[in-house]
Formats: sequence, C-alpha cells, structure tokens
Amino acid sequence: MRVHVTQREPERALPTLSARDYDLVLAEEYPGDPNPRTAGLEQEDLLDDPLCLALPRPSDGPDTAGPTAVLRSLAEHPWVMEPDGTAARRWARTLCRNAGFEPDVRFESTDVLLHLRLVERGHAAAVLPDLVRGGRPPSVPVRQLPRGQRSRRVFTVVRRGGSRHPAVLACRDALRHAVVLGTERV
Repeated sequence: MRVHVTQREPERALPTLSARDYDLVLAEEYPGDPNPRTAGLEQEDLLDDPLCLALPRPSDGPDTAGPTAVLRSLAEHPWVMEPDGTAARRWARTLCRNAGFEPDVRFESTDVLLHLRLVERGHAAAVLPDLVRGGRPPSVPVRQLPRGQRSRRVFTVVRRGGSRHPAVLACRDALRHAVVLGTERV
C-alpha cells in the first residue's frame, strides 16, 4: 500500500473525497461549528482533542481567574491563528468576540507547531490543540477555555461503502493506534 498525504482544510478536502480524488480524509470540527454533512460520506470519530489557551507569558495574578477573564486579558496582545476562511479561524475569532474583543491576528499559519513556537517566544497568544504537545507537558503557560469550548472533534471520512476497503481499514487502524500511543504518554 502506498500512502500519499496532502494537507487541505475540511471545507476543501471533503468535496474532493466525493470526487474520488482521495480515499480518506482526516478532518476536525470545532465546538458549535460543524462541517456540512455531505451525502454519500461516512464519518468515524477518532478522538476529542482538548483545546487550551496558550499564554505568551505567565498570567499576571493568581490562577483563580476564570477562563473568560484570562482570555479577555489577552485582548491587547498579538495572536496567531489559522488563515481566514478556515473553521479553526472562524471558531477562534468567535471565541475572542464572545469574550468581548476582536483579536489582533498578526500571524497566520496552518502549522500549529509554528503557533506553539510563536507563543514560546512571547510573540503571540494562541488556542492550541492538545495533539500539538505529543503527550509532553506544556512548554508554555496554558489555561482552560470557557465551558463548551474545550475540545475539537477529530474524525475520518470515507465515501459510503469505502470503509471496508483494506487500505482504508489499515489507515484507520494506524490512526487509532497513534491516538492510543499518544494518550498513553500523558
């Protein structure tokens, strides 16, 4: 079996799955922002990936401030987010707006490791998925997000009837195995 990996946002990848450009898509959904359900596609949940607020510096004051207050404390700080038009960006912008501010997005990238590096160097605040840490302790101060906004859903999608194909079965098994290995490290 030969595996070819291409990074696309779910909004672009799911239609190409229907067009038979791909056999399997690994996708994500953020709280309150579900992907459109395309007829003829089957989803299988892989994991709920916790999300956290990554602080570019230790918070001023006690850690007893609520999640919305901590988020609001970063209103004047630069942010790193995914590019405009992505579900991750839409969700993160809404999260900030619900806390009462418009985020000052100075860095855009789909690379969450770059997001982490920018936070580590104090250049930006970010919302990071737990998977970016690879089971290691956080390298930056992190705080919980407001209730109902604390995890994204990660899942695989195939064309209806394609879930029994040996290559699809092998890929899904490998992804499930990677998730188990990652959670055992924590």
